[in-house]
Amino acid sequence: MLTVTEIFASIQGETTWSGYPFAFVRLTGCNLRCRYCDTTYAYDGGEEFSPEEVVSRVAAFGIPRACVTGGEPLLQPEARVLVSALLDRGMEVLVETNGTVPLDPLDPRAIRIMDVKCPGSGEHGKMLWDNFRRLRDRDEVKFVIGSEEDYRYAVETVARERGGSRWTVLLSPAFGLLPPERLAGWMVGDGVDARFQLQLHKLVWGPDRRGV
Repeated sequence: MLTVTEIFASIQGETTWSGYPFAFVRLTGCNLRCRYCDTTYAYDGGEEFSPEEVVSRVAAFGIPRACVTGGEPLLQPEARVLVSALLDRGMEVLVETNGTVPLDPLDPRAIRIMDVKCPGSGEHGKMLWDNFRRLRDRDEVKFVIGSEEDYRYAVETVARERGGSRWTVLLSPAFGLLPPERLAGWMVGDGVDARFQLQLHKLVWGPDRRGV
């Protein structure tokens, strides 16, 4: 069984898939407590569903793309069953993970979106660095930036871990903490090989709206 906080359809607000309609499955539970977390409601609670029930609800939206997120979805072993079941239906599936749980058991057809925690999160020491070896070119690595220290940490991490890989790097200003123009200025000034992103869903529906 899976413990689920919410299942909903919305516009993807982040990653290179930003702007596409997606079905979202937010699983309950997280092993981190980031200072800027915007989904604290997913720490606990939730309802129990079988993977088959979740797939049925997702399919009802009629959207060919799904995002399995949290919390930290990979804390639940059945999350891997869910991901494979969605892929078996021919869907494109993103899995958002904080990088502290091994990626090896995850279906290789899924696209991994790994959110690496910077110092400003208060959780940057918990990263499972070997997960970088498990990324493919189609995967993406995200850094939420709350300060120049965070920015420098992200740039140094990419330089150290990327090697010859071609996974996409996403830099996102922490909502309400760092003015977007400041991060954009640093990136342009340094000629960083990364994609600047804003949380599109927060711009459309506001920062406190759930289920969008």
